[in-house]
Amino acid sequence: MSKMDNLRAMREARYAEAQRRAAASSTASRPRPPVAPPAPAATKSTKATSKGPVEPAAPGAEELCGHRNMSGRTCTREKGHAAKSHRYS
Repeated sequence: MSKMDNLRAMREARYAEAQRRAAASSTASRPRPPVAPPAPAATKSTKATSKGPVEPAAPGAEELCGHRNMSGRTCTREKGHAAKSHRYS
């Protein structure tokens, strides 16, 4: 047998095995475990108190946009800027 014949035989055997597994899994499906109910949503008052004291911003400091790009850099424009692009640093 040549190398190509061996590759073809392996590919056909793999395909036959996948077809056999697909047929077996569709006929004998396992029951799924029960799903737990979702947790009750917390109210805003509990979220605000769980963060701790919030420090007020300095009078001369402006808040930054804070948008992050894929590499982790943050936008240095002011918060809520009208420009469509961000400036990262």
